[in-house]
Amino acid sequence: MRTLIFARRNMKEILRDKISLLLGFAFPIVLLLLLHFIQSNIPGDAGPFAIEKLTPGIAVFSFSFISLFAGLLIAKDRESSFMLRLMSSPLTAVDFIVGYILPLFPIALIQSLCCFLCALFLGLSFNISILYALISSLPAAFLFIGIGLLCGSLLNEKQVGGACGALLTNLSAWVSGIWFDVALVGGWFEGIANMLPFVHAVNVGKLIIAQEYSLILPELLWVIGYAFVIFIISILVFTRHMRKI
Repeated sequence: MRTLIFARRNMKEILRDKISLLLGFAFPIVLLLLLHFIQSNIPGDAGPFAIEKLTPGIAVFSFSFISLFAGLLIAKDRESSFMLRLMSSPLTAVDFIVGYILPLFPIALIQSLCCFLCALFLGLSFNISILYALISSLPAAFLFIGIGLLCGSLLNEKQVGGACGALLTNLSAWVSGIWFDVALVGGWFEGIANMLPFVHAVNVGKLIIAQEYSLILPELLWVIGYAFVIFIISILVFTRHMRKI
């Protein structure tokens, strides 16, 4: 019950920042529409922004705003006296972590759902693979939440805005294969992109939409592995900072 109360408070704090919340929902949709209109002017069915390939990438890209929400929330609590007051409550470190995570998962799922709903109006075929793609996006959402927790535990509010609001969004966009196939660049760029989890998270969604289920597991395991490591590190860092308060 105490964890749910804390989670409810965090949800209210996230919803209070209406500008960031609107940006997190609206920008991926606007981007999806813009790239789709570019694709519609390319002759033939093939193109870099085919709706079947574009939608999973935009859905993953939208999760970068979840990192921003998580990072800003924790950074604000750390810099204010709120975290100090909470230390006198019966909340444990686990309660804190779960309380921050719980409100972020629904937002991530709604973001992803909005992207796929918009894509349906733009020509994406409606079938069960969309539901599978939404479910398979959970490890990616978990990964971005973990990145937000880590940044919020290490950085102040202004630094979180730069790290999650600018650096992470650009990094996740350029090396995830949203705009172009990283194999077309090749070389060191492709090597770095394949070492990071973002392109694999996008590939999971693309493979599911294409119903190539036999190829999904290696890509999904890569994302799950990154999410697990990032989350363990973020929990350890957050716990360590709590002990210093």
